[in-house]
Amino acid sequence: MRTTLTIDDDVAALLEKENHRANEPMKQTVNRILRSGLTVAANPPKPKRFVVKPFDTGLTAEDWKKWGGMTIEDILDEAESR
Repeated sequence: MRTTLTIDDDVAALLEKENHRANEPMKQTVNRILRSGLTVAANPPKPKRFVVKPFDTGLTAEDWKKWGGMTIEDILDEAESR
């Protein structure tokens, strides 16, 4: 298929750089890059699962109940003073 595209300057510069690196005709470079991008877009990688790593503050459940109305800064100051 023949078509005319208007390519942004930054994209054109990246294509030219890749074309020079690959040492292949521009047509092959454009097709390879488009194919690669479209394949990824059609099958995006699954994001890594976010895992919360617990941190032992040394505070007991009673401590948390006692400090229920305190700000996090107050609680951290109290924990650091132990």
